Amino acid sequence: MKSIRLLAECMQAFERLSGEHVRQCGLTHAQFDIIATLGNTPGMSYKELGEKTLITKGTLTGVIERLEAKGLVERERSADDKRSFFIRLTAEGERLFHEVFPQVVSQGGAVFAAYREEDFETLEKTLSGLKQTITAAGRQAD
Repeated sequence: MKSIRLLAECMQAFERLSGEHVRQCGLTHAQFDIIATLGNTPGMSYKELGEKTLITKGTLTGVIERLEAKGLVERERSADDKRSFFIRLTAEGERLFHEVFPQVVSQGGAVFAAYREEDFETLEKTLSGLKQTITAAGRQAD
């Protein structure tokens, strides 16, 4: 349990650090996650957006609705499936992405400035193994 607690504490600390600038721009973490995911893309479906973000399906619709109300994203009903939508950044959303995303990435890079390539490889290997273990346990529970 100590390892899981440390992992959660690392995630929370990183979110607090990166979230400061995101909040100054009037966004929540979930809103920034969507803008960062849609940035430099032509857009994507709800399903694809849900798979690429850390936002649960139940929360995704509300977050997109709030971003749409802010004029940062637009929804378009899919021509193939009238029940689904295609989400893309508006011009204002693109402007915000290009303003905020590089700053958040730069800040994250500064946090890990002392890490060497081997440190990242070790961390990624450990986290990938943990993810596989958790995913397998989740499948067994189903």
